[in-house]
Amino acid sequence: MKEKKKLDLAALSSIPLIMTLANSMLIPILPLMQRELKISDLQTSLIITVYAAVSIVCIPIAGYLSDRFGRKRIIVISLIVVAVGGLVSGLAAWLMSMHSSYYVILLGRFIQGVGAAGAFPIVIPLVGDMFDSKEEVSSGLGMIETSNTFGKVISPVLGSALALVLWFLPLAVIPLISIFSILAVIFFVKAPEPGDSAAEQDSNTDNRFRSFVHHTVSLLAEKGHWLYAIFAIGCLGMFIMFGFLYYLSSVLEHHYHIDGIKKGLLLAIPLSAICLASYITGKIVGENKLRMKVFSAIGLIVLTAAMVTCGLANTKGLWFLISLMFVSGGGIGLVLPSLDALITEGIEKKQRGTITSLYSSARFIGVALGPLIASVMLKSEAWLFYLFAGCALLCSILALFTIKPNKEKKEHLKS
Repeated sequence: MKEKKKLDLAALSSIPLIMTLANSMLIPILPLMQRELKISDLQTSLIITVYAAVSIVCIPIAGYLSDRFGRKRIIVISLIVVAVGGLVSGLAAWLMSMHSSYYVILLGRFIQGVGAAGAFPIVIPLVGDMFDSKEEVSSGLGMIETSNTFGKVISPVLGSALALVLWFLPLAVIPLISIFSILAVIFFVKAPEPGDSAAEQDSNTDNRFRSFVHHTVSLLAEKGHWLYAIFAIGCLGMFIMFGFLYYLSSVLEHHYHIDGIKKGLLLAIPLSAICLASYITGKIVGENKLRMKVFSAIGLIVLTAAMVTCGLANTKGLWFLISLMFVSGGGIGLVLPSLDALITEGIEKKQRGTITSLYSSARFIGVALGPLIASVMLKSEAWLFYLFAGCALLCSILALFTIKPNKEKKEHLKS
């Protein structure tokens, strides 16, 4: 990888790190927020869910805008929106009374979700645009996914530590850390710009949009047999991950009476497995699509086995539970960079932003549903784990039977 590109990649890696902190820092302090705001379990889960839910709608729009106006421009604007949303939530928690501040905090999280839609999801196609070598693309995506999961590793500890100072500080620091990423992208990222001039684009907006929709529909019709499978796997994988993190956060506090930094450190254990596995997978898969498929299938089978074991066994044994969560994280870490690489390698640059955004929307559906479903099923934990196991098993079947990289290669050669 060229030396000058390493600086670009480092700046881009700050985006998933910060977007992850904006969401995952709140997971360990949700019980604390519930007590401070005097809200229910369901209302508490919405603090995570609303951020992800609005992103689901906005991500495809951001993908289209990035294809047309340039990825760097959309990323910078989106990061500014994230900072504004963080400012709204932080000021509401600081200045308003308990329960009334909850709804303004949700408004701030809504704004953050709009911004997040045009930040991290656009990074994946931008990495594909920046490198010509497939091996460099795969390695770059592994680094991006590692940054994403590294954010998840440090976020429980950082969120817990900040909450010891002020309970709402994890909300209030988002604007500050967003500024760091904004400056890094502006000064260090040299992104390819769209080919046409702005005047040409404006004069043909309607035709271009109709053409965009037509080409997207045609692409999905041609490659949907594996793209839809990857969308489903990404969605269900994030559903499982955020569901078991919400469950683990609740169990540590309510059953073991563990909170603060110690709780953050325990939550970081399964997340560190995701980070380590993502980094290794990104290095190993290279441009080998068959290897991407195999890693995805193995990771999903491991995840299925771990979730079944959680359902059958006594998960109230702390270190046994943490060990199973660590294994589950390792399985997810094998899957995520493989899916990123499969999409980036299989889609042409001009439509990569749109398709990657659809994939990111699917992932955010999982992020939104995970805490929500887990909060409803906390008292039926065995069935919660069986649900996770069933989802993981379905994903492994999809990975094995719908992703056919050899067939894709032959079709490409024929064309």
